[in-house]
Amino acid sequence: MKYFFKGILCGIGGVIPGLSGSVLLVIFGLYEKTIKAIGTIFKDFKNNILFLIPLFCGFGLGIIGFSKVIDAALESYEVITRFIFFGLILGTLPAFYKEVRKYGYQNKYYLFTILAIIVGILVFYLNGGIFHFEGTGIITSFVIGCVVALASIVPGLDSASTLSALGLYEVYVKALADFDIAALIPMALGLASFALILSYFMHKLLDKHYTATFSFIFGLFLCMAPKVISPALSAISLDISLLGYILCIVIGFIISYLFSHIEDFIDKGKKVHNS
Repeated sequence: MKYFFKGILCGIGGVIPGLSGSVLLVIFGLYEKTIKAIGTIFKDFKNNILFLIPLFCGFGLGIIGFSKVIDAALESYEVITRFIFFGLILGTLPAFYKEVRKYGYQNKYYLFTILAIIVGILVFYLNGGIFHFEGTGIITSFVIGCVVALASIVPGLDSASTLSALGLYEVYVKALADFDIAALIPMALGLASFALILSYFMHKLLDKHYTATFSFIFGLFLCMAPKVISPALSAISLDISLLGYILCIVIGFIISYLFSHIEDFIDKGKKVHNS
């Protein structure tokens, strides 16, 4: 049940830009165990499955259940919602930067972050972005599944922000909210296949090149953050003051910051209780 309920929280993080499901796994102390279980699933099949099933069931419930809330919010209050999303992303930056420097940091690792920023600009911004999808279909749905797998496995990336950068976020949320089987099946296939492949390589990278890998991921994350708020800038309402938009960002930041430190609060509560 503990894994199930933590999976629900990670699922909610998977559908809200800024609250990365993979970062929440790190915060809950489940990330390395999850990567190892997926990447070596057939080596200890029984124990890996007993761990992954409740976690992924909770993850799926969190995504599907909360997607309806997000879909309704984007329909009725898109600008305000996106400003809150932007605040959520900013709130994860301190925790993610701390993770980058977990095992020490040298100046050479800034090169990986800079390289990632250059790649991010080429992919997401130059000429509208090299990868930008229009409409729906089996291939689009399969790509969404692969992106969700990527963001679920790579700490610091979240599926909502990545999909927003690719122009696929609204398609993703609507398919979940409407429970569109025709779209969800190829999504599931893309998610499962890419998760197995990526988990294996991610396990190897983190084992041998932890800081370099996280430095590169951090650069990509910095590139994608503006893409979340950019659709809202052209639709800003004059009915709401600049102070109102700043307040939305602050609210998102506080929520995200508290989420990223929830394990610290739990540990402090345990210490107070035991004393």
